[in-house]
Amino acid sequence: LCVPAVPVLFKQALENTDVEEGKSVSLRCELTKADATVVWKKEEATLQASAKYEMKQKGTVAELVIHNAEPEDA
Repeated sequence: LCVPAVPVLFKQALENTDVEEGKSVSLRCELTKADATVVWKKEEATLQASAKYEMKQKGTVAELVIHNAEPEDA
């Protein structure tokens, strides 16, 4: 029996979030499948984990924490 792969969808999409310059902000989304691969991008550039960007994932919830937020992070 061949079972087709079920696509991963967003159960809860990202929401716009305001943050004071210099503070940290957390962006979260919820997926329909646990531990799906998530790639965070700003425009066309893929973000990499660093002192500025922290990526977390637990089950169906993926989170991006931006430390020391600046206007350019919009």
